[in-house]
Amino acid sequence: MNNPLLSTAPLPAFASIRPEHIQPAITELLAGARQAQADATAPTTPADFDTLERLLSTATERLSVAWGAVSHLNAVANTPALREAYNAMLPAVTEFYTGLGADETLFAKYKAIQQTQGATLNAARQQALRHWIRDFVLSGADLQGEAKTRFAAIQERAAELGQAFSEHVMDATDGWTHYATPEEMQGVPDDVRTQTAQAAEADGKPGLHKITLHFPCYLPVMQYASHRPLRERVYRAYVTRASELGDKPEWDNSALMQEMLALHQEEARLLGYANYAEVSLVPKMAESPAQVMTFLRELAAKARPHAQRDLDALRAFAREQLAAEFPDGELKAWDQAYVSEKLKMARYAFSDQEVKQYLTLPRVLEGLFSILERVFGVRLVADTAEVWHESVRFYRLERQGAVIGQVYLDLYARTGKRPGAWMDEVRGRWRRPEGMLQLPVAHLVCNFASPVGDKPALLTHDDVTTLFHEVGHGLHHLLTQVEEAGVSGISGVEWDAVELPSQFMENFCWEWEVLQQLSRHVDTGEPLPRSLYDKMVAAKNYQAGLQTLRQIEFALFDMRLHAEPGSEQRIQQVLDEVRAEVSVNPPPAFNRFQHSFSHIFAGGYSAGYYSYKWAEVLSADAWSAFEEEGVFNPAVGRRYLENILEVGGSRDAMDNFKAFRGREPSIEALLRHQGMATEAA
Repeated sequence: MNNPLLSTAPLPAFASIRPEHIQPAITELLAGARQAQADATAPTTPADFDTLERLLSTATERLSVAWGAVSHLNAVANTPALREAYNAMLPAVTEFYTGLGADETLFAKYKAIQQTQGATLNAARQQALRHWIRDFVLSGADLQGEAKTRFAAIQERAAELGQAFSEHVMDATDGWTHYATPEEMQGVPDDVRTQTAQAAEADGKPGLHKITLHFPCYLPVMQYASHRPLRERVYRAYVTRASELGDKPEWDNSALMQEMLALHQEEARLLGYANYAEVSLVPKMAESPAQVMTFLRELAAKARPHAQRDLDALRAFAREQLAAEFPDGELKAWDQAYVSEKLKMARYAFSDQEVKQYLTLPRVLEGLFSILERVFGVRLVADTAEVWHESVRFYRLERQGAVIGQVYLDLYARTGKRPGAWMDEVRGRWRRPEGMLQLPVAHLVCNFASPVGDKPALLTHDDVTTLFHEVGHGLHHLLTQVEEAGVSGISGVEWDAVELPSQFMENFCWEWEVLQQLSRHVDTGEPLPRSLYDKMVAAKNYQAGLQTLRQIEFALFDMRLHAEPGSEQRIQQVLDEVRAEVSVNPPPAFNRFQHSFSHIFAGGYSAGYYSYKWAEVLSADAWSAFEEEGVFNPAVGRRYLENILEVGGSRDAMDNFKAFRGREPSIEALLRHQGMATEAA
């Protein structure tokens, strides 16, 4: 009776959920969902949209919210007991959803609804119905006998592998430590040195500095530590995480990747496709793997000359200005972030560390909230709810005084929290069968450095961009006006368009008027000087060529892995081939980037990583409308809100874009924004 996972309250009781609650609650909710499935597929149940919503959607939504809370805690507050309880129930949850998606009787009901009611349903319901029918096919509903049984087994095993992959990356990240001497920490910013010294002292190592692989520690060491052997040690540890070259064999993801890729290809064959990439693209904007790879290669051709110039400049600077630090004359992988920062300082007379002093988290949040109110007419107001860690903040989202959604912010890195940044839904906007309008709730998760002492947390400009990116996803989920769960918010949005609102929001971080609102010096309270801003803008596209090729490398590797049956036996070889084709700056042979590539092996981006570049074309073009008409022009803001954010997945992404821009997207805006517009292909 007291199990918080069985509560029907609007918000999960995160602080009250314990590992021992998971098995009994999820078992009970699964039983309820299975009964709802049986009721929905009974011969006496009519093929009627509202009837299936009432019988099935309410039960499955309750299960998904509870399991979503467990999954979220597993990602942000991981403990051995929680992990064990989560993994114990993962097969049963996977089995249920696999069986639901492959239920041919249920599939027949939805096809009958389309035939008998399709023309009378509103646009959102028609779109949801089309998606369900498509997804039934992709979930094996048309399969029979042994093929259907094998398809279900593949789904269960793939879920286990994805979870294990994620755990290995988390454990390998958490599990590596180096206690550096003050000499090794020369050049590292004061705030990082203070934080690492405090961490070492807490571990009983006074006088030393605790270095970890968490990004707020890893990156400043790579950028600023003048001690070259320290950079090499940290780099090697980071790029061999969860691999056969890492610390512990039990964290090696090699076999998991091979098995997962083989299972994906087997799944594709069962569904009648040549490869898994074709399956992945069915619900996306892109039409074929060949189209995606052509897009990536054409973009690589435009970026490559810029990338080569970036690299040549880096090597020349090291040779001419830092010769004493590189007596061998060779720039190694662990030198590049360090030399890049030195070159940026020499070329533009500022550093990330200098800008960071002006970007305190409280001020950034205050400025961000002000921008949301000005552009979209919404307010984020601090509120209270049960949270999973004392640093988590909770807000309600209001428009004209009415609450339209709620959001959790979990911004700091810590042990037991998955690396990276992401938005996830707690629940979606939905007009429930009983008539009540359910409001959307979201998590926004980042991994920033925690505050040091009595000072607020300081963010790099990249951190601020990351925060705005995730807020863009959050707005897409929270500002929807659609009331049909399957296409409300981000639900039903093509995966290669889902990054449009997030990448769009990043552009605000480069506007002078915006940065004035976001910045106050941590010690003096002064706003960011215009002279420093001008240097930032001048350096905006610093190494854009190298960064673009890096993203294309990841995307092409992902697409080739999933488009080429048998790739599981040659993962490293495929990556090497992609680097030979695309990169001007291949990493050392021991680099095992793929072993921690959680996006494609544990994050839903399998044969979909290209989405970042694909959606960047959309977002750059969308931002151009704001540049043309005024960043804070209420008319363009309203048009973007109505045609992109509010409609969610209820309309195809291309139709949304054309409704906003009046035409199809053009790659020219992206090239212009990245300083590559004048280069011939």
